[in-house]
Amino acid sequence: MSANKVISVRASMQAGCQINADIRGHKVTIDQPIKAGGSDAGPTPLEFFLFSLGGCIASIARLAATQQKIELRGMDIEVDGTMNPAGLLGKPTEVRIGFQSIVVKATIDADLTDVEKAKFFKEVCHRCPLDDNIMLETEVSHHLA
Repeated sequence: MSANKVISVRASMQAGCQINADIRGHKVTIDQPIKAGGSDAGPTPLEFFLFSLGGCIASIARLAATQQKIELRGMDIEVDGTMNPAGLLGKPTEVRIGFQSIVVKATIDADLTDVEKAKFFKEVCHRCPLDDNIMLETEVSHHLA
């Protein structure tokens, strides 16, 4: 069994609605749309979350294709999350605050039959750590520094 790997990200609140991070030298900004009081300098946290899921699936697909000697010419991924924003706005709600559903759709450009593409996509999603974190309960602890 291989050793566990810790991946860390540190975010810092900036002026307005912006949150910045320097992740391995990559400057990343999260913001809110202008109509929500932000300056639209970057995607929202929810958009980044969905992008991260799609990006993880695509990254694993490239890895799996290389391992399986599949010529993966391309893969387009659409991730749609459905949620009720009442809870995050501090309003009473009977539904959970997070996404009630997430739908991931992929178009795979490879010399595979439809059945083979479906099998490959299912395997890739199963190997994606973010898909795993969404599908299964993950312990999250909160602490003040």
